[in-house]
Amino acid sequence: MKVGLFIPCYVNAVYPEVGVASYKLFDYLGIEINYPLNQTCCGQPMANAGFEQKAIPMIKHFDELFESYEYVVAPSASCVAFVKPRTNGKIYEVCEFLHDILKVNKLPGKFPHKVSVHNSCHGVRELHLSSPSELNIPRYSKIKNLLTLIEGVEVFEPEKADECCGFGGMFSIEEPSVSVCMGQDKLANHIATGAEYVTGADSSCLMHLQGVARREKQPIEFIHVVQILAAGL
Repeated sequence: MKVGLFIPCYVNAVYPEVGVASYKLFDYLGIEINYPLNQTCCGQPMANAGFEQKAIPMIKHFDELFESYEYVVAPSASCVAFVKPRTNGKIYEVCEFLHDILKVNKLPGKFPHKVSVHNSCHGVRELHLSSPSELNIPRYSKIKNLLTLIEGVEVFEPEKADECCGFGGMFSIEEPSVSVCMGQDKLANHIATGAEYVTGADSSCLMHLQGVARREKQPIEFIHVVQILAAGL
């Protein structure tokens, strides 16, 4: 199995430890993982802002760069959701790949903390990482399933578990006041679980909530789920 690792812009620039944890995780699992050094942005910010034509060269570059790989994985539900229609479904968010393709049922890490799972909109409604409440179907969460493999973790979900946190990419820039109010509500629900950490599959959502928490001096930390899964590796 030949797997290409795609690291989104904000992970590369702001949260490189998430990319490192992703690589360590697949290396531990014995997967031949490769990180193409000349990768760039996938084009999502331009497309979401209405500049589709400016995104096309980046999308084409992505296609060419990862064409030879059997699978592509990335620690970002939103970027994967954007790229997936053009890759014939061969790109997966890391948790999605671990759960659905590798069917991982054992990991050696320890993380003795209470964590509240943040379900990002793209992850829930486009990648089906968990069940959207509006469908009224039996509840499931692939992230929660994977976290149970880590010793010591206590997993919680907030009230209104799949409600948007207010980040929404360009939405947070164009509608900052509404974005902050949504973030405050979401953060309050996470804190109410009694968790020490908020975790999830999108660093962008976690970054947004972390900004709200720091400004309001709330005593809660944020960590990407891949970092928990790779704990101790």
